[in-house]
Amino acid sequence: MKNRLEYIAFVSFSYLLRILGLEVSRRVAPLLAFIFFYLIPIRKKVVLENLQIAFPKNDKAANKKLAFGTYSSFAITLVEILYLPFLDKNKLIETVNCINPALIIERFNEGKGLILLSSHFGNWEYGAISTSVQTHLPFSVVVKPLRNPLVYEWMNKGRTKFGNEVVPLGISIRKTYQTLKEKKVVAMVADQRGPKEGVKVDFFGRKVSIYTGPAALALKTGAPIICGIPIRTENYKYKLLFVEIPVDNLPDNEEDKILEISQRYTSYLEQVIREHPEQWLWMHKRWKY
Repeated sequence: MKNRLEYIAFVSFSYLLRILGLEVSRRVAPLLAFIFFYLIPIRKKVVLENLQIAFPKNDKAANKKLAFGTYSSFAITLVEILYLPFLDKNKLIETVNCINPALIIERFNEGKGLILLSSHFGNWEYGAISTSVQTHLPFSVVVKPLRNPLVYEWMNKGRTKFGNEVVPLGISIRKTYQTLKEKKVVAMVADQRGPKEGVKVDFFGRKVSIYTGPAALALKTGAPIICGIPIRTENYKYKLLFVEIPVDNLPDNEEDKILEISQRYTSYLEQVIREHPEQWLWMHKRWKY
């Protein structure tokens, strides 16, 4: 019953946004941010603790301002995701400016498959879908199943409406390996906390655990790794620059190779976050271990 009530509320809000239109709906986002930051705080303590770790030189006022900016950014993303079922291809292409999609097409045409990494940054859902549309390449998108299966199914309908497929996290390694061997594209966000005893890399001056899947798959299949992080710009547009993560000049040991590739991606992610810190999702305990 709880799942169904949540689903009804979720879909009802989505249809309300459709009535309002996307442009007006985005202007509702600051109200949502205010509610979930000040009135009904959700993970506010975690956000502030994370910002203190990442930006220790900031005073409390500066990090509190940055924290609210994070909630404002995520509120915009949430509104846009809720509007996704009503978004057509032209609007999606107009919203996301893929600066160099030729890099993806060129590397894909080499016939080794392709690993496209992103982050919980800007609007990662729009980024993946629009890139697929603009390159005319279907993606296998690795996603973490939600607690509510009804909402999860609703989300996946939006993710797959233009030809992508969803691969649930859990069966993803086997499925993504097969997809890459079939010379296709695998897309995933790669900024989540890894297992406690997992490989650790430097992130904002501290060690963090990571998932090594992307690096291991690249080494095993020869697929290139390209990173695309959508950065929100003026007028609710997104700029998406694709950057290839180099996999040359690696150590001899296999484990060290995986560590080095993972560090290279993490360092690039940190660089982007430092430039636009309010657009990253600081709500998960990235430095838990």
